[in-house]
Amino acid sequence: MSDAIDQPSYETDYEVGRDNITVFGFEIHNPVFFLSAGLVLLFAGATLAFPTIANVWLTGAQAWTLKSFDWLFALTPIVAFIFCVGFALSPLGGIRLGGVDAKPEFGIASWIAMLFAAGVGIGYMFYGAAEPLAFYTNWAGTPFDVEAGTPQAKRLAFSASIFHWGILAWAVYAIVGLALGFFAFNKGLPLTIRSAFYPILGDRVWGWPGHIIDLFAVISTIFGLATSIGLGATQATSGLAYLFGFTPSITIQILLIFVITGAAIVSVVRGLDGGVKLLSNINMIIAFVLLVFVIAAGQGFSLFASLGENLQNYLFDTARLGIWFGRDDTDFFHGWTIFYWAWWIAWGPFVGMFIARISKGRTVREYVSVVLLAPTIIGVIWFTAFGETAIAQYQSGTGDIAGGVTDASLVLFHMLDNMPFAALSSAAAILLLLVFITTSADSGALVVDAITAGGKTTAPVAQRIFWALMLGLTASVLLFGGGTEALRSLQAGTITAALPFTVILLACCVSLYLGLRDEYRALKAAKKGTKKT
Repeated sequence: MSDAIDQPSYETDYEVGRDNITVFGFEIHNPVFFLSAGLVLLFAGATLAFPTIANVWLTGAQAWTLKSFDWLFALTPIVAFIFCVGFALSPLGGIRLGGVDAKPEFGIASWIAMLFAAGVGIGYMFYGAAEPLAFYTNWAGTPFDVEAGTPQAKRLAFSASIFHWGILAWAVYAIVGLALGFFAFNKGLPLTIRSAFYPILGDRVWGWPGHIIDLFAVISTIFGLATSIGLGATQATSGLAYLFGFTPSITIQILLIFVITGAAIVSVVRGLDGGVKLLSNINMIIAFVLLVFVIAAGQGFSLFASLGENLQNYLFDTARLGIWFGRDDTDFFHGWTIFYWAWWIAWGPFVGMFIARISKGRTVREYVSVVLLAPTIIGVIWFTAFGETAIAQYQSGTGDIAGGVTDASLVLFHMLDNMPFAALSSAAAILLLLVFITTSADSGALVVDAITAGGKTTAPVAQRIFWALMLGLTASVLLFGGGTEALRSLQAGTITAALPFTVILLACCVSLYLGLRDEYRALKAAKKGTKKT
């Protein structure tokens, strides 16, 4: 029997933009655009009108989600990682995104720079020094329950930090990006989340099942991005206040968000090459200079001795950190690990679609290898450099950092203040934060716009500007609704919004396997046919 027999067809009479309508110059997909925009505006209006009630509702929803589904959040990145490794190591790894003749659109350096800038840049700045120091100074109640301030606590501080930012996190992004890239570039389907489910749903993806998938993807993306924008604005405001001696406030944070939103709009207008690519390359240069400075002015070359050790410990401790049953460290497990997994999942549609758009021409094996390993290696270097420096200053009782982590948004600036050229390095850190936030808002607006335009990537610029404004608005109302507990409010919004997309992500793994399997069989059959001819 020929390998070509019984191959499912991916042919469809659906055309990108078929269900789109034009309203006030917007070319929007009905009903996804209206439902998404309506829910975001409803949430914003309700939070502004009733901030206390909104905060109670958010924290209540978070508590219920964590109590009922922490196991699901913990399991999802592991499943995504298993599928990624399986694809890369199997014959499916030879499939090229865009077809056998496709060529990469971006060089490897720009590709990795965009991965880093869009995926984790803001988080590295916020948590790079703060998270290892927080774990080192307080390990009580964690899965290891070691004494704070000991060599064992230091070892585990880096294991946990890299665990939260390493391969499992990027496996979530990799699966979504691979699915979107494959079905768009190899099968000619719209570049939208619903297309990844064509092997399972067939032409039903163009109806309400697909509408619901895309709706959850948009909501998840908006809240995930709002969290990052809120964290970045909080840290940038704290840094400016620390440098210039004023008192930070929610009002200043919100004003900063709208300044950043304006910068993102300018970047949106410039497009992918003139906006995101340019900003990403600028980010990488500034980030590299700051990293080299911290290494040189901090622990010096002795720091490199810790890199291999931290990586080895991370791999050794991952199993214990990732287990989701029999845990009595609820505060650590929910407050750190599950929040991170929900954050990555919420970012999945955004980062996944962005990665897909910049990864055409890469083989599945190359794609998985780079998307999983390159950011993880960068993360090991970054957390080692910033974390080791912060812990060393804490141990020596140097400056404000001697007090430990009293405000996570200030740890980076406390650390830099104890080093040469403090004002200059702090200013560079703030600039890097602002560019990272702008890049994320710009990229997010492009992605949400594509989803709400039915997969069309050439929708009017005004439409992308609208979604950039929605991202800024959501981040602002989460901060406003959270009040003094703004960080908790951001976490609550992310975890709650990410739950529906967690189920979608797991189903996406299966659908992607079916699609890649069919592609491999078709290529194999075509190759046999060519040889016979």
